[in-house]
Amino acid sequence: MYCMKEEYKIGVDHIDKQHEKLFELADKAYVLLKDEFAVDKYDKIVEIINKLKDYTIFHFKSEEEYMESINYKGLFSQKIQHEKFINVLEEMDLRQIDENQDESLVKILNFLNDWLVEHILISDKFIGE
Repeated sequence: MYCMKEEYKIGVDHIDKQHEKLFELADKAYVLLKDEFAVDKYDKIVEIINKLKDYTIFHFKSEEEYMESINYKGLFSQKIQHEKFINVLEEMDLRQIDENQDESLVKILNFLNDWLVEHILISDKFIGE
């Protein structure tokens, strides 16, 4: 379901590879949502959230360092968007996730879909130009 498409590439190889990893993590959440045989998905959901936090912190740092190196004028705006993304992940209510696992996965996927599509296509595309 979730995979890196040509249209999402910004033309900076290391950032494109990092974006691909984010798509892979979103796909893991999608596969988990569709897994009818997993009765209790809580531990796997928390694992995905933690991997997303860890990886996006790494990715955002790398992306921001690249933007600094090219004197990208939109760096401040990007940093704000990145902080908001991390805050959403950090503020997820684990008790609520445990009580409504599939619903929580749908919310996570909607959040990731909006972020991956809109942020990459709108904000990150300018970095490669």
